[in-house]
Amino acid sequence: MKFKPLHTLSITLTAGLLYACASIGSPDGGPYDETPPKFVRSTPEPNALNNKRNKVTIEFDEFIKLEKASEKVIISPPQNEMPEVQANGKHIKVEFYDTLQANTTYVIDFGDAIVDNNEGNPMGNFAYAFSTGDIIDTMQVAGTVLNAADLEPVKGIQVGIHQNLNDSAFTKLPFDRISRTDSRGKFIIRGIKPGKYRIYALKDGNQNFLYDSKSEAIAFLDSLVIPDKEDGAIRYDTVWNKVDTLKYDTIYKTSYTRFLPDDLILRAFKEENNLQYLVKSEREQINRFSLYFNAKADTLPTLKGLDFDEKDAFIIEATPKNDTIRYWIKDSLMCERDTLTFQLGYLATDTLGQLVPRVDTLLMANKINKERRMVLEKEERKKKEKELKKRRRRDSLFVEQPKFFEMKVNAPANFDLNQNITLSFEEPMASIDTAGIHIQMKVDTLWEEKPFIFMSDTVLPRKYAILSDWQPGEEYQLVIDSLAIRSIYGQATNKVQSKMKIKNLEDYGTLYLNIIGADEHAIVQLLNSNDAVIRQQPVSKKSTCDFYFLQPDTKYYIRLINDRNNNGKWDTGIYEEKLQPEEVFYFPKVWEIKANFEFEETWNLKETPLDKQKLDELKKQKPEESKKIIERNKERARKLGKNNPQ
Repeated sequence: MKFKPLHTLSITLTAGLLYACASIGSPDGGPYDETPPKFVRSTPEPNALNNKRNKVTIEFDEFIKLEKASEKVIISPPQNEMPEVQANGKHIKVEFYDTLQANTTYVIDFGDAIVDNNEGNPMGNFAYAFSTGDIIDTMQVAGTVLNAADLEPVKGIQVGIHQNLNDSAFTKLPFDRISRTDSRGKFIIRGIKPGKYRIYALKDGNQNFLYDSKSEAIAFLDSLVIPDKEDGAIRYDTVWNKVDTLKYDTIYKTSYTRFLPDDLILRAFKEENNLQYLVKSEREQINRFSLYFNAKADTLPTLKGLDFDEKDAFIIEATPKNDTIRYWIKDSLMCERDTLTFQLGYLATDTLGQLVPRVDTLLMANKINKERRMVLEKEERKKKEKELKKRRRRDSLFVEQPKFFEMKVNAPANFDLNQNITLSFEEPMASIDTAGIHIQMKVDTLWEEKPFIFMSDTVLPRKYAILSDWQPGEEYQLVIDSLAIRSIYGQATNKVQSKMKIKNLEDYGTLYLNIIGADEHAIVQLLNSNDAVIRQQPVSKKSTCDFYFLQPDTKYYIRLINDRNNNGKWDTGIYEEKLQPEEVFYFPKVWEIKANFEFEETWNLKETPLDKQKLDELKKQKPEESKKIIERNKERARKLGKNNPQ
């Protein structure tokens, strides 16, 4: 902290007494230091030419420290062996271990890593440069990296350029110049010479500055980047009032050199990893085991039992991509076996990247062997019998209820018009008798049977939906007869009776969208405040999309996907084919729906720049909170004003 010179002792004591009279409490330490460190000098000098030294020393006007130097400090051109960067007192020392390249501009970009030692005020976007030749390159380009799927700012991803315009440069050569995004996804690549470049982003897992693994997130622009500058550009800087934050004191007009382009948008994505192999296998519980594969497959693996007959032995549940497969063992005697041994046949990727048949022998062992399970079961039976005896002594009429097959029913009493009843189960079903399921509507005092559709969930196994033509304001009930549903282990469900009141049309709001700029196939997604999808539907041929039955007093957000291949979901990109990920747009507005109210909006997808579409309240990647010294001083002033009788 910087301290101002003290006046005489008597003045100090008088001021202290006056303050004590005005405000009873702990002494105020005075305003926080708001001034960031300032550059004083360096060796070699900034922008020095013909530099041969491999050590750089930079001096500041106060004691400083480096925050998250490994994340924030980046050196261009990229180094094979990272230089040593140290802060000591008022100095930063950088020592290069790689041999300096001839006729090359070097930039040490500290970002906001340099802060003062006491208050942590960041210096902000400080960069130091020198040249090993007689020319220093000063051009720069800037922009933002966003996650292609949800427009989240991408923090800490490398952004680099290649003067070699071949597509293979990204996969075979390290970057010519490099930068890294901050917490807002922003980047500036400095020290560029005039020319034409290709620009890329890379989440470089192995730190070799080139794209060599599909596990690495990447981004690329289809067009070339040509650095330029605009001399005499005007910037307006506003000095805000420190007490009243809604007022400004002064607006300064400053002339500066603007480097272009400064608004590049890179959309980062991970390619779909099509390397097929078995990741792991496990027997999670006595009656089931699972196989996990690295990538999607067109077919299920084959399974041949070596110590059991595999025919009709399992109920198989697979994800839509066939990358996770669960096997439920139908025979209870087979469940009790400590180990099941079988041969697994599947397609796997070989060293040439081709899918070839592979056969593995797997042993699926119970986590607890049979002997130990029998001991635990005996202890559990004794405990249960003891508890039953106690209950019978307390209640002579107590009768133990049979154990039913557990079923979770989602049929809330206050029922939405666009809602379906759902049933979910912990184990697979052997049979479902839909004749034992009834949807009834109350007419006067009687319950009338109504038609319904019973269907399985397309994604989640063991989940089912009951659909009916719900009428607004009417009362319904769901009745499921006992024994209507049986599990593969012989247990049946208990009787269910659940009443529901359907909401009225006046209880909802409606949103009508007129969309400009959508592709032929586009999907609009309705989101909640967690950026999670509540509903989605395609854009009509008239470029409209309507959402009915929206809950009042609820915040909704909108996202659109240009569904290039019309498969109903977002798809990633493929660098080798120069295929960008499918476009995503956010409507930069939140809707707070009102009951019995209709909203109509026209949405031009490209009216707002992509990096400004997603609202801050939706973003999970928040800007780093730089030291809020000014805010702390404002709060201090407010508190003093509140306590001061003046």
